[in-house]
Amino acid sequence: MKIIDMRCRPAYLHEFFGAVKGTKAYEGAKWLNRRVGTRGDDEHFKKSLTKEGFLDEVKSAGLSHAVVVGRRTPSQRISNDFLHEITDSHKELLGIAGVDPALDGIDETIKEIDRSIDKLGLAGIDIEPGFAEPPRHADDKIYFPIYEHLAHKKIPLTLMSGPTTPNPLFNDPSHLANIAREFPSLAIICYHGYYPNTHQLVGVAFKYENIYPVPDMYGFIAGSEVFAKAGNTFLQDQLLFGSSYPFRPIRQSIDDFAALGFDDHILEKLFYKNAARIFNLDL
Repeated sequence: MKIIDMRCRPAYLHEFFGAVKGTKAYEGAKWLNRRVGTRGDDEHFKKSLTKEGFLDEVKSAGLSHAVVVGRRTPSQRISNDFLHEITDSHKELLGIAGVDPALDGIDETIKEIDRSIDKLGLAGIDIEPGFAEPPRHADDKIYFPIYEHLAHKKIPLTLMSGPTTPNPLFNDPSHLANIAREFPSLAIICYHGYYPNTHQLVGVAFKYENIYPVPDMYGFIAGSEVFAKAGNTFLQDQLLFGSSYPFRPIRQSIDDFAALGFDDHILEKLFYKNAARIFNLDL
């Protein structure tokens, strides 16, 4: 079965992901692995401290594609050129460019989107409203010109969410409704599944079929059971698989996801077909 990992990044991408042993961030990566259920070595991610090591991890896990997600926030700025360097000439790697109109202005952000997609060959755009300064909800009006541009160019949008949002008030999926209603052709991919507000996200996604939850590493812990139930029914064409590597092993996450109780014909959608449709890959 083909598998697209919607959230899969090498440790060498940034210190935050465990790039430098002996740092607080490295210990944080180990801690997060333990918290989300990594079995065995909580330093498994050190295998991806080189480009070759990361590619070996992707291939050995049996992935068809790995989605390498960038970030652009006041506290973490990953160059989109670096994402291009990582993914270029590797058809199994899809890059997602990070942008922040609050940092760079709307006009410059749109220019960077076009450069990232048209010149660098990246596959989507990531925005992290809850990590902005000041934090914002995803339906803040500053983002609407960006969403309009993405919808017009048929570029997928990814949004960061989850319990690490600095202020939990901004981890609220109800605000997605305004975006999904205003831009019905825009694919809205929700990383971390707005955990622990999982039922609320599933409720919004029930009404708006252009919302695509990715529970990733939070999909295996208490509070995320609703994704498995919804994925076997009305959410089967929207739910997406992600490991959150390097914060959880890829192969373990594949096996754990397959064991959640999805019907076989649905599992094929969740592992591959839904994401392939978003990125216009071969079905």
